[in-house]
Amino acid sequence: MLSFLKTPNDIMKELSKKFKERRLTIGYTQQALADRSGVSLGSLKRFESTGQISLESLLQLALVLECLDDFGKIANPVEVKHTSMEELLKEKKIIPKRGHKK
Repeated sequence: MLSFLKTPNDIMKELSKKFKERRLTIGYTQQALADRSGVSLGSLKRFESTGQISLESLLQLALVLECLDDFGKIANPVEVKHTSMEELLKEKKIIPKRGHKK
C-alpha cells in the first residue's frame, strides 16, 4: 500500500483527534460536550479513543462544536471543468433516476 493513501480507520482516528482538539479549544469537558450534544459519554469516550461513532452522533457533536457546515460541503456536487465542447455535450446527458436491471 502506498504511504500517502489513508484507510478509513486512519481517517476516523484523525477526525476523532481533530474533534477532541476542538472540544478542548472551546473548553468543554467530555461530560459537558456529551450533555450539550445528546451523545452518551461512553460514545464520546469511545470516539475520542478509537474513532468509532455513529454518523448521527458525529453530526450531533459537529453541531455543538460548530463545524456541521463542513459536513454539508461533502454533499455538494463537484464543479466539472470542461476542456472541450465534446466534453461539455457529453456532460449534458440526462442523468437516470433509477438503475438498470442486469
